[in-house]
Amino acid sequence: MVNHNNNKRNIFPRSLFRKNGLLKKIALSTFAFTTIMIGSAVADNQISTVYHVYINGENMGTVDNEQVVNQVIDTKIASIQKEYEDLELIADNIKLIPEQVFRSNVNNSETTKKIASTVDIVANVSAVVIEDEIIAYLSDEEAANEAIKRYKLKYVNEEDLLDIEARNKTEVVLPTLKEGESRIVDVQLVEKVSVSQEKINPSEVLTVEEALKLLEKGTLEEKKYSVKTGDVLGSIAVDHNLTTKELLALNPGLNEDSLIKVGQELNVTAFKPLLTVQTIMEEVKAEKIDYTYEIKEDSNMYKGDQKVQQQGEEGQKVVNYVISKSNGQTVKKEKASEEIIKEAIPHIVVKGTKVVPSRGTGQLAWPAVGGYISSQMGYRWGQMHKGIDIARPSNRTIKAADNGTIVSAGWDGGYGNKIVIDHNNGFRTVYAHLDSISVNVGQTVSQGQQIGVMGSTGHSTGVHLHFEVYKNGSLRNPLEYLSR
Repeated sequence: MVNHNNNKRNIFPRSLFRKNGLLKKIALSTFAFTTIMIGSAVADNQISTVYHVYINGENMGTVDNEQVVNQVIDTKIASIQKEYEDLELIADNIKLIPEQVFRSNVNNSETTKKIASTVDIVANVSAVVIEDEIIAYLSDEEAANEAIKRYKLKYVNEEDLLDIEARNKTEVVLPTLKEGESRIVDVQLVEKVSVSQEKINPSEVLTVEEALKLLEKGTLEEKKYSVKTGDVLGSIAVDHNLTTKELLALNPGLNEDSLIKVGQELNVTAFKPLLTVQTIMEEVKAEKIDYTYEIKEDSNMYKGDQKVQQQGEEGQKVVNYVISKSNGQTVKKEKASEEIIKEAIPHIVVKGTKVVPSRGTGQLAWPAVGGYISSQMGYRWGQMHKGIDIARPSNRTIKAADNGTIVSAGWDGGYGNKIVIDHNNGFRTVYAHLDSISVNVGQTVSQGQQIGVMGSTGHSTGVHLHFEVYKNGSLRNPLEYLSR
């Protein structure tokens, strides 16, 4: 007999098995279909990379490859490269941002046109920076340093500059300088100077020569002024904030007396160097030591007499100087050391102080009370006029020109009334044409003492004093010895 109940228990699991198998088949079929559908979509719309182009943050468009952009840039650089052969030219502030997309939306033609019209071509350059301010752009760091070096070479030769730079890298003890020798021990720029890397329009890049001129003068544009009617050098200088001296320095060939013409062009740009080269120099020099003058008084010698007791002699010393210069101009000179080679010997003169009433001082006083010289010593009317004539005094008193002894007092032909004084020091003085005489032969007189009254005796054309001077028997011009 067939057991129906057992058959029922066996069928259920099989049915369930068959059902689970069907579900698996459905699932596999569904996955395969989905895969086919996705694969088909990828095949129809492949993933690709595009590039969004930005210049200075502004979107220029999208291209399908970088080479398109590079070709535009290369073409633009090539168009100006000949003009700037020594410069490294690049595109400024351009960015390419890649993106992967299923569906590409690019426009190479329109984007490249925008790039070509918008992108700036700049140069990678080096800038000379002074006190944190960019002064000049040069092609590269070597050119920038060359301009700075050439500026230094205006004030120091290349050999000294190289020696100093080498010494600064090592500790070198310099040999002692000998007499007559000098050397530059240091060269420094007063201002803080550096070189930075910059990007700039290539038209703004200077040559080394242009940069040097800028450093020297502070400008590349020298202003000219055309002289107008009524202009003078002083007014032109003031109008351009210059002194006349500065204006003349800017225009070699002109001086303060130069005549300027209408239409004449003058340089009116004041040069103000942008850098200061400070040089420190050592110098050893032999110098003379001036001797001093000393005067000693001797009461045993007559006043007016003197003698050299000791002849002065110069000494000698060797001096070591440290000299500071700014752009070639000495600003400080200090004595570092000094060695006396030979002491100076003072010049000593002994002068007499002994005064004797009959002995003159050697300095003649004016022999009248005021008056003027009406006739000089020299040839007059065909003969020698041996002295000077003094006329129109305040009063007619005649005075002894110096201490002395009266050796003659009386009438002497053409001299009229005449007095002769021996001053007992080699000098004799003569007083002629006196109206009256108030001294006697042998009398001692002092300087300034009255000896007579002015008159017009003898061969005289009017009231005056004829005055003669003799030294050691030789006639002398009284004006060489008189004081008023």
